[in-house]
Amino acid sequence: MSLRVSGKNINIGEALRTHVAERLTAAARKYFDGELGGHVTISPEGSGFRADCSLHLAGIDVQADGRAQEPYASFDQAAERIEKRLRRYKSRLKDHHGPRESEGEVAQSYVLEAPDQEQDAPKEFAPTIVAEATSRLRRLTVSAAVLDLDLTGAPVVVFRNADTGRLNVVYRRNDDHIGWIDAPGGE
Repeated sequence: MSLRVSGKNINIGEALRTHVAERLTAAARKYFDGELGGHVTISPEGSGFRADCSLHLAGIDVQADGRAQEPYASFDQAAERIEKRLRRYKSRLKDHHGPRESEGEVAQSYVLEAPDQEQDAPKEFAPTIVAEATSRLRRLTVSAAVLDLDLTGAPVVVFRNADTGRLNVVYRRNDDHIGWIDAPGGE
């Protein structure tokens, strides 16, 4: 088990470290077997505290955050969100009775930096790439991709549709509904 607990501009005591480890380990063991890894960061934010949790379980990543006036309360709020997502994920897995995903091809991921809105855009717009990552392009059903979107809290999930073999995208819209793009030429 590799669970790191750290603080930004705050000293994390041994009691809080123990509380975090016990709560997350209990939640993960309740719904999953296997190794638990992750990172919890607690930091002051305004007049309160913020807890950012990122867990890595067998094949899935779960992220949540919590805000409260006390460090323990902020972590407890984040832990409740993680437990809720794990519970929802486990019940959906039982409903689908199938493998969640298969190995897929490698996909490139880029994060682009937008220019300042005050500046005039140059004639040839060329945003600066500030982050680049390579990940597996997984073969999922649309419902499994929506589940992954809910579970990870990511704004978008790119995947290869298990039914059609085409490149698909599910994303969270501004109105909190979920959008689905099925690229017709994405074979």
